[in-house]
Amino acid sequence: MNSMNKILSTVILLGFILLCGCNTQPSPIRSGELWPDNNGEHINAHGGGVMYHDGTYYWFGENKCDTTSSAMVGVMCYSSQNLTDWKNEGVALAVEDNDSSDITRGCILERPKVVYNAKTGKFVMWMHIDSYNYSKAATGVAVSDSPTGGFKYLHSLRPYGEESRDMTLFKDGDGKAYHVYSAKGNSTLYIHLLSDDYLEHTETYKAVFPGKFREAPAIFKRQDKYYMITSGCSGWDPNEAEYAIADSMLGEWTAMGNPCVGENADRTFGGQSTHVITVDPENDKYIAMFDKWNKLDLINSRYIWLPVQFHSADSITIEWKDEWSLNDL
Repeated sequence: MNSMNKILSTVILLGFILLCGCNTQPSPIRSGELWPDNNGEHINAHGGGVMYHDGTYYWFGENKCDTTSSAMVGVMCYSSQNLTDWKNEGVALAVEDNDSSDITRGCILERPKVVYNAKTGKFVMWMHIDSYNYSKAATGVAVSDSPTGGFKYLHSLRPYGEESRDMTLFKDGDGKAYHVYSAKGNSTLYIHLLSDDYLEHTETYKAVFPGKFREAPAIFKRQDKYYMITSGCSGWDPNEAEYAIADSMLGEWTAMGNPCVGENADRTFGGQSTHVITVDPENDKYIAMFDKWNKLDLINSRYIWLPVQFHSADSITIEWKDEWSLNDL
């Protein structure tokens, strides 16, 4: 083959590759259905959240078994470049065969969330840690040099002696991180500023919605406004979601009502809030994550992912869609 033919063949090949790439469509998201990972197995990352770091999304969540709500494996990690196709990275934080450990096999380990600390270079995981009868009501902290693990468990604590159950983490644009958790018998939510290394609480906090019994907080920021989606307290059974807005994390939060629209909106489509993914804030691209719990077969619990729609600085809706694509954002 002469040089001109080689050049022509190369041009044709590159054109074909570019054409295929332009026509590649992201896989559709079908809420409530089985979501297979790269091994063809249903993703087992419940009550979790998604962290974006260096071009990759990492989904952390509870590994659930079919026979118990207790932690028998630990916290799972999955990675993705496109938020639809997920690779199983294995166990990020494993339970321990040690009865004296907070994370002994069979403990309650729920709602793990991970953020990256640029000052320390560590990935920091917080989670709800409890005893079988939910009397411990504490939070646990673990760290890792890698987002996929292995995380080293450090300690559990009650924030200044206060209970801590359903929780989330939120890292703001200024690098400050907050632990948001249900306390006082789940009657009140606390927003607590963390130390610079994200390993402990500071003395700065805010109590919100006292006596309203809200749990499962999911927080995100759009422009200069903060949004929080929460659930009522009804165990594994779904209830009506509510969202609130504030001008600062430690400011006054105003409840705005149910953001859900569509069939079963009064039951959050059968789900419960856990996290909101900030995909592209400049173009208002956010995804609300909910768990659709199957209390009789927890390993078979499903996921509800839906786009957040903005109508004004104070008004959002989350509309049910049987199927949608990231292109729809």
